[in-house]
This record gives sequence, C-alpha cells and structure tokens, in this order.
Amino acid sequence: MSDPALDVVEFVLTTHFYTENRDLDENDLPPRFRQVFWSDDAAADAPGGIERPLSATDATTRTATGVERPWDAVSDLLFTQHTDFAGEISLTQPSMALEWYRDRADDDRIASNPTMVATLESTDGVEPPVTHAEAREDVRPIQADRVWIDALLSEYFDEDEDGEMLDLVNVRAPEEIETTITDLVLTGNQEAEIQKIVKAIEHREYLASIGLREIGKLLFVGPPGTGKTTISRALAHQLGIPLVEVKLSMITSQYLGETAKNVEKTFEVAKRLSPCILFIDEFDSVAKTRRSDEHAALKRAVNTLLKSIDEVSLVRDEVLLIGATNHPDQLDAAAWRRFDEIVNFPKPDRDMRADILRVVTQEMEIADFDPEAVADRTAGLTGSDLRMVLREAVLGALTEDRMTITQTDVMEAVADFEERDNLKNMDMIDGEGAEVLGEGAGHDHDHGDGHDHGDGHDHGDETTPDDAHAHGHPQD
Repeated sequence: MSDPALDVVEFVLTTHFYTENRDLDENDLPPRFRQVFWSDDAAADAPGGIERPLSATDATTRTATGVERPWDAVSDLLFTQHTDFAGEISLTQPSMALEWYRDRADDDRIASNPTMVATLESTDGVEPPVTHAEAREDVRPIQADRVWIDALLSEYFDEDEDGEMLDLVNVRAPEEIETTITDLVLTGNQEAEIQKIVKAIEHREYLASIGLREIGKLLFVGPPGTGKTTISRALAHQLGIPLVEVKLSMITSQYLGETAKNVEKTFEVAKRLSPCILFIDEFDSVAKTRRSDEHAALKRAVNTLLKSIDEVSLVRDEVLLIGATNHPDQLDAAAWRRFDEIVNFPKPDRDMRADILRVVTQEMEIADFDPEAVADRTAGLTGSDLRMVLREAVLGALTEDRMTITQTDVMEAVADFEERDNLKNMDMIDGEGAEVLGEGAGHDHDHGDGHDHGDGHDHGDETTPDDAHAHGHPQD
C-alpha cells in the first residue's frame, strides 16, 4: 500500500538534489517525475528537456505522486515547510529528510530513482542497494517517453509536408503498452528468438566490434490473431523503447504520388526515435505489388522499402525491424532474404487454448469454469476467437443482469461462434468489451495472449490478458 508521506518526501527530495547536482541529467529522474517538468523549449539542440531549478509545488507534487493533498501528507514532519503564496513544498533540513527517506523506502523504490541513488552514494555511512550506473540502466530513458516522442516528431517532421506520412504510422511509447513478455505464453521457438534479440540489443557494441551487423530483422509468420502484433508491443514494453507501427498495405495503396517518399520517411521516423522497434504489418503487400502491373509509383515504393530494409541496422541504427505476414506463400525470395530470422506463429493447440482461457478470465467470475472442456470444443480457434467467445458470454449474462457467468454461458457462446463462420473475417471494434474482460482493455490487433506458465507445453501461440492472444482481433 502506498505511503502518501513517503511519496511526497521522495518527490521533494528528488527535486532538491537534482537541482543541486549539475552532473545529473533527465535520465536520472524517474519517468513519473520527469514528465512533470518537461518543457518543449528547454533546449535549443533537442526537441525539449528539463530545466533547473525544479520546484515541488502543490500542483507538480500532486501530478507526480497522485497524492491529492500533498502538503497535508507531510505537514507534521519537522523538515518540511510550505510557501502559501507559491504553493511550494521545500525542505528545511535536507539531511534529516534524506535519513527519514532511507529508513522508510525499500530497496526497489530507491533503485528506481537514480537521483536518490546518486545522493545516497555521496552520503557518508550510507550504501544504496544499487550503484548509480545500475539505477540509470534500469530506468527507461527519456527518449522513450511520450512527451519526448511527440516533441521529436514535431521538431523534425513538418505537419503540412509530412502529414500524410505521419498518418500512416502509429508510434507507441512503452509507457502506453500494458502487455509484458511475462504475460505471454510462447512456443519454445518464440522464446528463443526473443531472448536472442534481447541479448543482441544489450550487447550492440560487442556485435559491432566483431563486425556482426546483419542481425535484428525478424519476420513473424502466422494466421491472423496468433500474437504477432502483441509480442512486438510486449517486447517494446520490456525493452523500454518506442514502437513504430505501420501497415504496409496503407503505404502501398494510399497517396500514390508519395509512396516512395512515405516509405523513406517511415524509416527516418524509426531512426530518429532510436532505439526503437519498427513493426511492419501486412508484409505480403510487397509480393503482391511486385507481381502486379499496377501503378509504377507502387513498384517504386516497394523497391524503396526493400532498399530501406537493407540499409537499416539494429547494431548501427538501434532499430529492431519486425515484419509480419498472414500470407507467407505470397512472399518472393527478395522479401524472404531481407530477414535473418523467421518466427512461426501457429494456431494454439489444446493446452495453449486452455491457458489462453485462464489468462483472459483472470478477472472474471465464472461458476464451475472448466477451461480444458472449452479448449476441447474450440479446435482451430485463435486467441482472438476465444476472446470473442468470452466477450459474448459476458454480454449474454449482462442481458440477464448477471455479472457472474457460468460454464453453460461459455459453451453456448462457443456454439454461437461456430454458427457464424464469417466472424473470423470481421474486425472487432477496438476496445469494445475489453473493459468487461479486464486487464489489457483497449489493445487491438493480433494477440499473443497469456502467461508463460512454465507448464512444459510447447504452446503454438501466445496470448495476453489485453489482446487475448491479442487474440482479441482477427487482424494481426
């Protein structure tokens, strides 16, 4: 349970010592604090930044900590004071406040705040739980914050000239992604590939030193709803880097006169936001276009895309490229050879379906729920399909004014789903019903649902509470 006094004291201490120590920079502030002080005009050579001095006013403290009445929470402490005119909380005895904080804050809290770790390191007789370097390493860099991303895009891309291109990409900050890798159930192959990429990102300098630069271009292959989009988002969340999403079909079908330029700009966005993940969905659009006799601008765009893929590098540019396709049979050799790893996303097997059902129903009340029995009835369904089934069961119960569903409700929803063969080809409205299903509301597209349960099953897919294998949306 949160301690309002501790929350407020930590924030006030952080603003005080960050202002005093000029060796600290924005990445020494926890993300929850630095966003409060972000200014688009703070630096001439960057999209924005944070200017000293920092001030712990009632407003900034409330925003950073979530404590509604911050002064009331610390007014009885001997080392705090409040300026009514400015509404500022400050310290009369910083050393006493620091000692008070160290006695009450646990190691995890301290380790998540590089400013406080640096301060404790310089205090005689005090040893923080981690080093300052370790604390900085574990804190998401400011370049991954939403405010930084928006400022950078505004700085480098003109709204009038580049508006069409920016409409084609969706940039997600890691803070906006709720799904994590630990929420997913993965096949052994998927786990191995993810671990390799994580290690490659951690050791980019080593890879460069030995001349190994052709790494970090993955192709995810599998039917809609099997987790290709979700695992990309979860990976961005785990690594604390932005995710640049683009549907290739849009780039190669809209704004014909600007397609090649838009492709180049898409890669430029990724390089500006690096380190990041560039996720290119519907990659089979390349093969379709290369074989067609349609507009020459589309062919130029595809050639530009293939060239851009060749030129981008995880080691050099810090851009992890992930392509995804539902139709691998439509890719030609020119497309295949751009990727150094192919990751298969098959439909979930029986054990996987049972795990997906357990994950999606974590926050639901279901009388006599038997996920294995449901899994036996749902062969061939993806996580997206299973989530739709549960959604219908919940909504069906609500029509009878019930917030507890039964095994019978679920089985009836399965039967209804089986009768609507065309449902898999329909896009589920993003977010609809997600709140009812609980954690992960609002996430769209393909879904790799679930947890890495460590149950020994080589599951054929992954799912998340929010996408139900992102098995919340058929359109991977």
